[in-house]
Amino acid sequence: MSQKEHFGPAPRRIIWTVPNFISFLRIASIPLIAWLVANHYLVQSLIVMAISSASDGLDGYIARRFNQVSLLGQVLDPIADRLLIIFSALSLGIAGIVPWWLLVAICLRDVVLAIEILILAQHGYGPLPVHFVGKAGTAMLLVSIPVLIVSDIVHNWFFYFTHCAGLALVWWGLGLYWLAAIIYLAQGYRLLKGELTSDER
Repeated sequence: MSQKEHFGPAPRRIIWTVPNFISFLRIASIPLIAWLVANHYLVQSLIVMAISSASDGLDGYIARRFNQVSLLGQVLDPIADRLLIIFSALSLGIAGIVPWWLLVAICLRDVVLAIEILILAQHGYGPLPVHFVGKAGTAMLLVSIPVLIVSDIVHNWFFYFTHCAGLALVWWGLGLYWLAAIIYLAQGYRLLKGELTSDER
């Protein structure tokens, strides 16, 4: 089989790094955030979420600055983002702040991509490079979570404005989220099609 195409710099096979530890802490904070939201401890959830979100950029900076980019870190970072979105959507649904279809739409997209990742892994490919559309969609969904939480804290005209803004971010974020999924599926298809074509020669 021909040599596989590599995307981005090759990460190191290391586990015990500062960025990975920060990523583990961010993942550990996600169930706490979800529990706080579901039980209407909204101010506390915003504080924990702010700290957790700040750590997202910090671990990436440390990994690049001090040459601690790792295979585990490349997996942990997107997992933390996905779990934060899923758990938050679940807790917001339990709290009655967002409709349940949002959780279904988010989970279905991630299940589809998880299946694609497994298929690519069987053919020797690692994770596909993160597309800017996917980053934008994820960012909008992550921003929409605290906006919707804030809208549930203050019940006045500001509540109505922030709730509408949060829902708009959800719609745009979800659209970009699925558009990125289509892009990733197309990239995976081209990789596998090119491999099959080369094997047939």
